[in-house]
Amino acid sequence: MSRQQHPARRSFGRVERLPSGNYRAGYTGPDGELYRAETTFSAKDDAIAWLSARRAEIQMEVWAPGVANRGATRRALPTFRAYADLWLANRRTKGRELRPTTRRQYRMLLDQLILSTFGDLRIDKISHEDVNDWYDALAPGRETIRAQAYSLLRTIFASAASERPTPMIPYNPAHLRGAGSTKRAHQVEPATLKELETIVAELPDRYQLMALLAAWCAMRFGELAELRRGDLDLRASRVKIRRGVVRVDGKFIVGPPKTDAGVRDVAIPPHLLPMVKQHLAKHTGSGRDALLFPAAADDDHHMAPSTLYKVYYPARTAAGRPDLRWHDLRHTGAVLAAQTGATLAELMGRLGHSTPGAAMRYQHAAADRDTEIARRLSALAASSVPAERVEQ
Repeated sequence: MSRQQHPARRSFGRVERLPSGNYRAGYTGPDGELYRAETTFSAKDDAIAWLSARRAEIQMEVWAPGVANRGATRRALPTFRAYADLWLANRRTKGRELRPTTRRQYRMLLDQLILSTFGDLRIDKISHEDVNDWYDALAPGRETIRAQAYSLLRTIFASAASERPTPMIPYNPAHLRGAGSTKRAHQVEPATLKELETIVAELPDRYQLMALLAAWCAMRFGELAELRRGDLDLRASRVKIRRGVVRVDGKFIVGPPKTDAGVRDVAIPPHLLPMVKQHLAKHTGSGRDALLFPAAADDDHHMAPSTLYKVYYPARTAAGRPDLRWHDLRHTGAVLAAQTGATLAELMGRLGHSTPGAAMRYQHAAADRDTEIARRLSALAASSVPAERVEQ
């Protein structure tokens, strides 16, 4: 061994000069194991300072060799952009890959609202103050997109802070209370039965059952667009919801429902069964895999939302409800189910909700009609009072 490579003997640890000219520090810990710094030092004094810090930790009984090396490894930490790209590529929710629409939304939020500020910064150099300044200037007047961007940023930082075996960052710098949530922008007024009747009557034949199932069975557009003949069990009067379809970048992607609860069987109200049978006879192919609501008659391609809107928008206008979105038909059906006295668990099962929160909104909407119910009860009571008692 050359003279330059001999380690310098010290009362604690050792410093060794390497052929590269850098210095490597090492010491024997209280457990008898040899520990070395995970990086080398260009100056001998820096290597000695590192050893002095380790000796102080041992003396104060706060020695933690993993933490001791963490400062050196920070030099190799990625930029926020590099980490976020890797996070998005590998993100799983309850063991499942992100839905295509969710992945596209996250990509848009990163590219348009987040990476321009944080992309080129090393992930551990982003502070709480940096996040607050970014949020203050973020998408003014667009509260929903603002909340979504903040929520995504916070989730990415949370992942970095929980990396194993060594966290990327010591804490999550995104912790503004309430910044990731927003009030519901669209207050839904459910369609009345008369309005629903008008909407259905104004639609072309092959779309009428689609609107009826959206309302009375509270089905989503993606579930309806992927519904096939084999998914209907007419003997049990049920529709089996096992899949949905979304359109991403011009391509239709079929997959499971958003959550496990979305896989469900929904009872078809008896008054719809004649319409179901009529639709199957007139507008659906004979095979089990034939789509109930294809893009065009005698077609087997999925329907795009824009195709539906061309006929739905005039129908809702004819009903005097130009504000009623297609998804609001599902809301209408949920409120109707709640008005029958359905329990929260029953609503969750029918709607395919995995948590009570969303289903409770429909119970609340039904409760809002309690005054009207009370008024009708009084009218019923008044109509049953004998005439001679009223005269008294």
